[in-house]
Amino acid sequence: MNATFLTKYNRLRAHSETICQPLALEDYSVQPASFVSPPKWHLAHTTWFWEEFVLSVYLQDYEVYHAEFSFLFNSYYNAVGNRVQQANRGVMTRPTVAEVYAYRKHVDKYMQQFFRQGVPTEAITTIQTGLQHEEQHQELLIYDIKYIFGHQVLSPTYGETFQVAPIDSPNTYISVPAGIYKIGYDKKNSPYDFCFDNELGRHKVYLEDYQIAKNLVSNREYLEFVQAGGYQDFNLWLDEGWHWVQQNKIIAPLYWKKDSNEWSEFDLHGTLPLVLDTPVRHVSFYEAMAYAQWRGQRLATEAEWEIAAPKLNRGSLWEWTNSAYLPYPNFQKAAGALGEYNGKFMVNQMVLRGSSVATPKGHSRISYRNFFHAAQRWQYNGIRLAK
Repeated sequence: MNATFLTKYNRLRAHSETICQPLALEDYSVQPASFVSPPKWHLAHTTWFWEEFVLSVYLQDYEVYHAEFSFLFNSYYNAVGNRVQQANRGVMTRPTVAEVYAYRKHVDKYMQQFFRQGVPTEAITTIQTGLQHEEQHQELLIYDIKYIFGHQVLSPTYGETFQVAPIDSPNTYISVPAGIYKIGYDKKNSPYDFCFDNELGRHKVYLEDYQIAKNLVSNREYLEFVQAGGYQDFNLWLDEGWHWVQQNKIIAPLYWKKDSNEWSEFDLHGTLPLVLDTPVRHVSFYEAMAYAQWRGQRLATEAEWEIAAPKLNRGSLWEWTNSAYLPYPNFQKAAGALGEYNGKFMVNQMVLRGSSVATPKGHSRISYRNFFHAAQRWQYNGIRLAK
């Protein structure tokens, strides 16, 4: 087990730095919005996680790299202490990028020592959580890099990776009969040896007959909504969503741009004419709901999605569901600071299911519950219709 953990750890840490290789030094500290974290912060925060929750607890005589780094790079763990507020992460020009990489090297060195001496049983869950945690930040890194690049006048390019493939098959609807089903993490039948606490509490749900689209909504289909005046018709929108559209002057998905009568879209490989047969992406929950209303259909609940998932074409984008992010039956928070990981966010957020092209391979599973506020759309998400 120690060798397996060490291999996974080394591969994981190298991949975080690989994601940042195309960046210029000036890109590392930019924060164009409060919900975006600078790449430098991601690299340091994931390192702090290993130092705080593993080395400082389980490696005898370990001394932290820098006394102030917990304040600078703690994210939301109140049990650990005070921290820089998220909206202020971009004002930190120090520590430098070079020192953040030195910090990563330092912690990695002592993590090798930790794994060589043997992982105590009580540390296994923390190690597994740490691996998953850094994978989550690898995906967030890609969201944030795209937002940083996409909001610069020169629209710099990152590279050819993380592109969403076109939809290559006609859309059909899968019928699911009414009945009692079970959802949630199934330890006995899952190939994964880990799940987050918000997936636990496998339980029965009753579902009425429903149909769910095999494919995601395409840019071509969503463009019809835009051209039909969907963003100007209040009848299609949730009240909160309509206020959001009006206040922010929203007329299209994030990264769409209109020049004369032609639409283009910014992606990591450049600003190019809108590719009509790729799935529409970077839409808020409000937009997904309005589009479904316009089509005379709806979004699936997370239970409906989970039951139908094996038969769907998926994997390119996270998918909004019409389910609030709430605890499953018998949900229990973990003890200590790691108990803050999921449970305290179970309010005013909606569940997304699936995975995206930015999700590290093997990170997601059918029971995985992602969650974001309804207005957020910088993450790689899309729309699947149900009826």
